[in-house]
Amino acid sequence: MTQMNVFRQPIKECSCAPLTGFFRDGTCSTDSEEDLGNHLVCCEMNEEFLAYSKYTGNDLSTPRPEFGFDGLKPGDHWCVCLDRWKQAFDDGCAPKVDLAATHLGALELVSLDQLKKHAIASPQDRH
Repeated sequence: MTQMNVFRQPIKECSCAPLTGFFRDGTCSTDSEEDLGNHLVCCEMNEEFLAYSKYTGNDLSTPRPEFGFDGLKPGDHWCVCLDRWKQAFDDGCAPKVDLAATHLGALELVSLDQLKKHAIASPQDRH
């Protein structure tokens, strides 16, 4: 079954460098029975969110070679857990979102308008 993004279109790649996604396939695709964290929101990392995530108990910036994880840095794209993104949104430090690479399931907790407020500008918007 094709995974869909928030626009009800086939989900786009979030990142292959670093390789992200619950299934480490580069997308924020999910299987709700296995992905208990709901890694649905494709985000562009920034210093503020990385510090926030570490403070709230999920250190994404420290390398963990035993897990093949180099640590994230600003500019990297990563599939963030839906609850964590919503928590950061509520606290005023949500990272930018790639809407085309964010899973439709994110709309179960956050609105499209909330996601759009943090959307990464699409290429046509940069003219």
